[in-house]
Parts: sequence; structure tokens; C-alpha cells
Amino acid sequence: MNARDAMPRGGRLSIEVANVGSDVAQAPRPEGAAPGPYVMLSVKDSGVGMDAATRERIFEPFFTTKETGKGTGLGLATVFGIVQQGNGYIMVESEPGRGSTFQVFLPRTDDQAEPVAEEKHAPAKLGGSETILVVEDDAQVRLAGVAILRRNGYQVLEARDGIEARRVCEEHARGIDLLLTDMVMPRMGGRELADSVTRTRPRTRVLYMSGYTEDAALRGGVLAAGTAFLQKPFTPESLLVAVRAVLDAKDQDSAR
Repeated sequence: MNARDAMPRGGRLSIEVANVGSDVAQAPRPEGAAPGPYVMLSVKDSGVGMDAATRERIFEPFFTTKETGKGTGLGLATVFGIVQQGNGYIMVESEPGRGSTFQVFLPRTDDQAEPVAEEKHAPAKLGGSETILVVEDDAQVRLAGVAILRRNGYQVLEARDGIEARRVCEEHARGIDLLLTDMVMPRMGGRELADSVTRTRPRTRVLYMSGYTEDAALRGGVLAAGTAFLQKPFTPESLLVAVRAVLDAKDQDSAR
């Protein structure tokens, strides 16, 4: 997506994968990176490129050169964190007017991957009858979430962004049990919306969703620890489990 945005009039996007050796000529390494064989993924574009000052900051959470509502500055920060967790590193080459090349290096192994059994801790029930306000600017994601929730018995309201969501709240006289909102939206973000809604409806619980990882959101200070979070893209089951967990936690608080 960054390459696309860097080539507004079109251009060339090249993706390459390769095994690279341990010598410096084949696998240039930043200081501190371990020597050894790596798998390299390269993404190259012919776009506008970056100057040195921009290159120095591209992996910082919330640093972005895009206009408001078009970027969060979490994408490359998330990539950087994932690669670091895999004991890899990223090399970047870019100059103004000469495009950008990102090379991801991950340690190569000959070991066979072992399947990991997935543990399921789903609540006893996944459906319900509560009222949920779904706020998402991506129409396909919003419609899918609304359909899943309605199919499982929930009463669902929907909005395309925070401004529209506030209007829905004003027009809906009855209670709203859960606000399910995207974190990054044009005009008003999810956290600002949640603060606005819970000021007038303190009994409404909040479940944030985002295409960025929970770890990136926590590290960047967007979310506080313990905040309910749903990773996108979600499956019907993961959506229903997350919604039920937040609503059941509300019921437990009320019973105390």
C-alpha cells in the first residue's frame, strides 16, 4: 500500500524472494545483526522516494508523511516489530525521485515446521440479543460484521465513521450495550468516538478493532493495557468470541 501511494500516477512494483548467504556481499547487515544464511524478501517501487530525514523515522510508531485520515504511521512500525521478533532485520534504500526498496531478511533454517494445536476457549454461547453499534469506514468489513452479528441474534446499528456514529447515538433513545469501532477512521478516530459515547452512555462497553496488531497499538500508546481489542481481518468466530467476552464481562461487573 505504501508503494501504491508513492506512485500516484502509476509505476513499477517488484517483489523478489531469494536465499542469501552469510557473507557481506550477499547479505549486507546492520551493526549487531547475526551472520548466517537468510531468506530475503524485497519490495521495490519506482515512486517518489524518501529523503534521508524521512528514512531515519519511517519505523517510528505514528510517524507518517500521509495526510490526515490516509495513514496512521503504524504499518512499518508493525512490520519492524514482527521482523525483530523473528531475529531478522530490514534494509532500506531510497532517494527522492528514485523510488524505494525494502529488503526483509529472516534467518534461514532447514528444520521442519511442526504443527501447533490450536487451543479454543470459546464461551458457552456466541450469540446474544444485546444492541451493538458497529462503526467502520470500510464498507465490506462493516457489512460483514453487521451480517455476522445479526445472524447470531444481536440488534445492530451501524455507522461509517465517528461523526455518523454520534448522530446514531443521539437518534437511538434506547441503550447501546457495545460500541464496536475501528481505531483509525477519517474525521474522527475510534478512541475519540469511544470517549464521546461513554461520556453520555457510561454503561456502553467498547471493543476496538484494527488491521494493526494489538502490540503495535499498545507500544504506540493508542490503547491502554487491558483494553478490549479485535484484530482484523476477523473470522465470524473470532468476532463473536470477542463480542461475547466484552458483554459477559459487563454482566459480571453488574452482578458484583
